[in-house]
Amino acid sequence: MFDAFTKLVAQADARGEFLSPGQIDALGAMVAESNKRMDTVNRITSNASKIVTNAARDLFDQQPALIAPGGNAYTHRRMAACLRDMEIVLRYITYAIFTGDASVLEDRCLNGLRETYLALGVPGASVAEGIRKMKEASIAIAGDRNGITQGDCAALMSEVGTYFDRAAAAVA
Repeated sequence: MFDAFTKLVAQADARGEFLSPGQIDALGAMVAESNKRMDTVNRITSNASKIVTNAARDLFDQQPALIAPGGNAYTHRRMAACLRDMEIVLRYITYAIFTGDASVLEDRCLNGLRETYLALGVPGASVAEGIRKMKEASIAIAGDRNGITQGDCAALMSEVGTYFDRAAAAVA
């Protein structure tokens, strides 16, 4: 039997979606002390497109060979696949943050990802760098103290960082 957290994550995963604000709000009523965690997930989810787009832009500025003819992100199809993969990794990281457990990230996203990228010729170091750029942006957005539950968020931000670090290490 699934608990409320596992059930919502499984349903969102089956649809390929982030947790909706309504789903996050319903769980918030159950666990009033989890407001900081939910604020973090809400902020990252609400800014997911911006996080992914800016991380990709920074990565391609830093490594222009990726988008040059013959590069791994050259052509619109490959670029779209790159952005899709970054979004999927970010989505699973938000699941891990929400549950406070990396098992869904490990089991559903990271297991076999390095091997898949190797088989496809995708440079793992570049993917890892993109994930690190998403980490920087996510922590900056989630750690902004305006409009969130007040209190010390250092431990939570550290935890958030570990999920990104796991993902970067899994593909490098």
